[in-house]
Amino acid sequence: MASCKCSSSNMRLSSARRVPARVARGAAVSRRSNFSQALNTVVVGLAADSGCGKSTFMRRMTQVFGGDPAPPAGGNPDSNTLLSDMTTVICLDDYHLNDREGRKVSGKTALHVEEQEFDLMYEQVKALKDGKSVDKRIYNHVTGVMDAPEKIESPEILVIEGLHPFVDKRVRDLCDFSIYLDISDEIKFAWKIQRDMAERGHSLESIKASIEARKPDFDAYVDPQKEFADVIIQVLPTQLIPGDTDGKVLRVRMIQKEGKEMFDPSYLFDEGSTISWIPCGRKLTCSYPGLKMFYGPDTWYGQDVSVLELDGQFDKLEELIYLESHLSNTSSKFYGELTQQMLKNSDFPGSNNGTGLFQTLVGLKIREFYELLVGKEVKVAA
Repeated sequence: MASCKCSSSNMRLSSARRVPARVARGAAVSRRSNFSQALNTVVVGLAADSGCGKSTFMRRMTQVFGGDPAPPAGGNPDSNTLLSDMTTVICLDDYHLNDREGRKVSGKTALHVEEQEFDLMYEQVKALKDGKSVDKRIYNHVTGVMDAPEKIESPEILVIEGLHPFVDKRVRDLCDFSIYLDISDEIKFAWKIQRDMAERGHSLESIKASIEARKPDFDAYVDPQKEFADVIIQVLPTQLIPGDTDGKVLRVRMIQKEGKEMFDPSYLFDEGSTISWIPCGRKLTCSYPGLKMFYGPDTWYGQDVSVLELDGQFDKLEELIYLESHLSNTSSKFYGELTQQMLKNSDFPGSNNGTGLFQTLVGLKIREFYELLVGKEVKVAA
């Protein structure tokens, strides 16, 4: 167990460099009250490279709204769509221009913008946002071909996840809230090996070749989208172990844009200050190398942001309530809800580190954003 002393020396707090911009919550609701009456569907966009945890994040987020996400009953077992009580998640891989064999002919990767049908993507996302149903085809990740279309009804909350939700301005403008999962190359490689070898049967050699072939298009077309996201979850190697290359201990940052209506960034201890905190080892069990948190203001592509950071991992999820009690603006409906959600999904990847914690926290923030936007409360069981 890491040695952590409970003393003031474990928390460094400096005066704020900037007072974060604030939008009064009541005023925000008032300004949008007429809009909410006509609103059909709230659209949430999630961008990330392949193998970066989009599926896990979607399951954490949609469960916050109630129900367990599952493919359409009686439909294609290889469907990428997930349905739950209030949400529908569609995968933007379904808008690839060519299937796997077609891309071999074109010589372009699935990350290239010329391999996407942005017109169809825009038309169908807009139709769903406007309350209409669509017949959306299915890109089969097992066979690599396009399967027959499936009917998608307009939900209360539509989540579009994939490689390019913010590339086309028309699609980007349809998103009410946007998230980007920013995974470092070292961590991405480890995750992709685990997923593609274990779940898709790919060889290590083919995975390495795929990563190298995709990287130029990722840098050109996927990575720049993080400029447009309201929240960025950044996953990096730990700084607690000098020279660590294993990638098992993670440093995770939740970068939150300031000034977005109906969204108040979460913070640690004192809003707007810069804080470095080592939690008490008697209240939070942490194996080597321990755990450290950070909070402070920063800038991201020229925009003011607030950053929450967690480096390391925790051993007992039930003790997470100790961390939760020091966070503010979590958008939870009752004391301990963040910890409860983490315990509920304890078998999900990242449940012992900042990836799971911040994915769950973003889910709570999106739920509150939805409630304020449409003027409707989401009921949850305490």
